[in-house]
Amino acid sequence: MTSNDETARQPSSIELGRRAFRRRQTIRSVAISAASTIVLAVVLWITIINTPGWARVQQTFFDPEVFWSALPRVWDGFLLNLRVLFFAVVGVFVFAVVLAVLRTLRGPVFFPLRALAAGYTDLFRGMPLIIVLYLVGYGIPGLQGSDGPRIPAAVLGTIALILTYSAYVSEVFRAGIEAVHPSQRLAARSLGLSHGKTLRLVVLPQAVRKVTPALMNDFIAMQKDVGLISVLGAVDAVRAAQIETAKFFNFTPYVLAGLLFVLLALPLIRLTDWYTARLRDREQIGGIV
Repeated sequence: MTSNDETARQPSSIELGRRAFRRRQTIRSVAISAASTIVLAVVLWITIINTPGWARVQQTFFDPEVFWSALPRVWDGFLLNLRVLFFAVVGVFVFAVVLAVLRTLRGPVFFPLRALAAGYTDLFRGMPLIIVLYLVGYGIPGLQGSDGPRIPAAVLGTIALILTYSAYVSEVFRAGIEAVHPSQRLAARSLGLSHGKTLRLVVLPQAVRKVTPALMNDFIAMQKDVGLISVLGAVDAVRAAQIETAKFFNFTPYVLAGLLFVLLALPLIRLTDWYTARLRDREQIGGIV
């Protein structure tokens, strides 16, 4: 290897200057972050922990003994939330896709279906979830009469979640379908694909890819709202926390239930942030999204 080759591989003075500037910027950013963290910790200590009532609040909301005593019952209720969430997600996905497809149908013959789908989405997007829970939870059993079999509260809560969130998610799907360029449909039809195959093989995959961050956000919102099934009497994490709170005369079980929901949502929140940043970076470099 010649000395000319070694010289050619050495970074230029401009590149060395850039590297030194980036190192200085990194050190500066770390120092500012550390200083701001220390300042925030001091402010929190002065305004919260150092207050006269902090010991009482800590005993009422953060009692370790009550935390571990309430954990088994709250955890059992949380498993019920997970089961309801699973079936609700499947139901919302299927029903929302059907609604989105109905709203994107063309031609006057499909006007009744489009109007019905539009009315459904307008109704359930405007109605609070807790009202839907009451209407479904007490209305469906009322239709059965006194002789009908008793429907579990978790099933009724799942139905209410599907009815409400399918209206939101269908609009997300519809936006994704309409965002697919018409040339994609025309190209698929020119290859001999039917309308159904064009929608299933060409349009929907691109639509789902475009709206994945929005779908993730709706899923995160549904994770939290699953706890509302407790208003129907289902012994989920929230209801179990209420029972344990009355048992111990302490609010720590509510903190425990909230922590479980946060731990459930946190991985998906981070995944949503990562995927959104990835799509943004690909758009900025001109990639196909």
